[in-house]
Amino acid sequence: MPQLTDIRVAAIALVRDRRVLMVTARDRDVYYMPGGKIDDGETAAEAAAREALEEVALVLDPAELLELFEVVVQAHGEPEGRLVRMRVFHAETDAAPFASAEVGSLHWVTTADLDRCPPAGAEVLERLAAAGLID
Repeated sequence: MPQLTDIRVAAIALVRDRRVLMVTARDRDVYYMPGGKIDDGETAAEAAAREALEEVALVLDPAELLELFEVVVQAHGEPEGRLVRMRVFHAETDAAPFASAEVGSLHWVTTADLDRCPPAGAEVLERLAAAGLID
């Protein structure tokens, strides 16, 4: 059986009022972190900043993003054994995020929303709660 390559992604954690920003794609109901695949030649922080702009219209400086942790879990909707490696960065901005063309809607979530998240997103919520950042 061929070895499945891991999916390398980067995401931002924008926390306000003990809730973290998550998004839903158009016509889908699962919540996920604003982020996406890391392109060849870009750092994880650069990918997180690019995806934040593409998905939630936030301009972030990659140099100001603080890496919190990496989540490594089974990739949602992928063959068994294919892992997602999501590097999560703490983002700070006073700008108001809004849904771009790629995103259906925005949600400010807590661990009460775990059942709406695929495995990687659920683990991010649990880790943010364990760190005292969200409820």
